[in-house]
Amino acid sequence: MSNVIVVGCGRVGSQLANMLSDNGNNVCVIDKNANAFANLGRNFNGSTVQGVGFDEETLVKAGIEDCDVMAAVTQFDNTNLMCAEVGSRLFGVPHVIARLYNPDHERAYMQLGIDYVCGTSLVAEDVFSKVVSGHGAHLDTFGEFEVLRFSLDLSSTDKRTIRVGELERDHDIRIIAFERSDGSASSIPTRDSILYNGDSVLACVRHELIETFARYIQD
Repeated sequence: MSNVIVVGCGRVGSQLANMLSDNGNNVCVIDKNANAFANLGRNFNGSTVQGVGFDEETLVKAGIEDCDVMAAVTQFDNTNLMCAEVGSRLFGVPHVIARLYNPDHERAYMQLGIDYVCGTSLVAEDVFSKVVSGHGAHLDTFGEFEVLRFSLDLSSTDKRTIRVGELERDHDIRIIAFERSDGSASSIPTRDSILYNGDSVLACVRHELIETFARYIQD
């Protein structure tokens, strides 16, 4: 479980906050407009703070000092940039992600070394995948797919091993390669290959399936 701050409670922010909360994370949402919190719906079990996302006092109220991940996903690139800068440089948040709304501003994001996602219709899914794969690595995006590397976690099941074919069938993913947790062997798998808890796995996952598959990603 991670402590996550989401700045911006529009369509993207509210969707992202619910996805992260449903995935077991401790989520706080910041928005300067209190009415925007209605977008979260009745089932959201995180917290909210009204204020500006780059204001130090607001961020402290939201729990920035214990924050693992900060996602700035407003419709304003300047706001997202400022939030990312304050979060990473002033408070030392380990993982900061910003939404890029206008592609013309991409160079500024790159120059500042900010992890970002473009403002497409799948932006909430893109940010979510970056958050959950923070335990491993988000390697690339291909259309509707994400390539992830992670340590396999079978603790939510009653199994100590799982066949590649079973994992692929149940979650509509493709296992590209794996490495044993002790580094003793690595392989491009067949459907009959056996994966063990803690093995390092390279997989291709659909955007919309990352949330349900995240239980297999080790903290």
